Amino acid sequence: MNVIHMKYAIEVAKYGSINKASESIGMAQPNISRAIKELEADLGIAIFDRSAKGMNLTPEGKEFINRAKSILAQLDALETLFRENLPNTLKFSVSAPRAAYIVEAFANFTHSIEGDKAEIVLDETPTLNTIKKVISSDCKFGIIRFESAAEEYFLKMLESNSLAYEPITEFEYVVVSNKESDLAKKDELYDDDLRKYIQITHNNPYQATLTASETNKVEQRISAGKRIFVLDTAAQLELLAENIDTFMWISPAPDTLLERYGLVQKPCLDKRRFYKDVLIYKQSHKITPLESDFIRELKRVAEAL
Repeated sequence: MNVIHMKYAIEVAKYGSINKASESIGMAQPNISRAIKELEADLGIAIFDRSAKGMNLTPEGKEFINRAKSILAQLDALETLFRENLPNTLKFSVSAPRAAYIVEAFANFTHSIEGDKAEIVLDETPTLNTIKKVISSDCKFGIIRFESAAEEYFLKMLESNSLAYEPITEFEYVVVSNKESDLAKKDELYDDDLRKYIQITHNNPYQATLTASETNKVEQRISAGKRIFVLDTAAQLELLAENIDTFMWISPAPDTLLERYGLVQKPCLDKRRFYKDVLIYKQSHKITPLESDFIRELKRVAEAL
């Protein structure tokens, strides 16, 4: 029996709808439907009565959901017990969007790690994947990014999944280019100024869109005629540093990084879009001293942008 399938069944039972469960957990409807069918086949029962009005629990389904909730709670408690009580081993992991300020905060934070053993992880992950990881306890806390206009949608999703949240920063994406580039020398920057330059990008530029189609729409709104797709952040920065004909859209970067690579960042005045980075974790999770150190450094770096 698949534990993830159990979690999907609980969400469907909660909302009485695969569609609403899909919106809540950020998983495609066909995948949830397939998981429920596999679970019912494994158990040899019908968990739901399916009708035009929605998904209603059968008598066997009600008993299964109650027991499944109890089992998942025990698994979560067991996992927490052993993860947090391993002798002499510091454990820390965070899922986050790609952002220079987060990397800088993470690097600064690692200087404060003490002890003989430590397992420290920074997982650069799209927003909906981060939410899934926190819900499933694969990660104790994470950072998600969404467009400010979509805030209500995401906050409802977090609340419906019993996730706590606190804001880190709000920003607009900026254009970064080589300081010797003509783009860097302009007093004001507009979309038309970008068209003859090469845009450095990657397949999921902002890691905050809901679907692949929305990712494409975002990229079409801001893309130049020429693009270079590079997934590695260090390679992106090297390209910007070595080729004055390139530019890239990024969240605001710390001055230390810009100086290191000889870059300049500025807003594009007719392509202004605002985003928020938000820290999330389970409402039942108690922030550890190590996590508090990281959060404090994260906010310090964000405030300096």
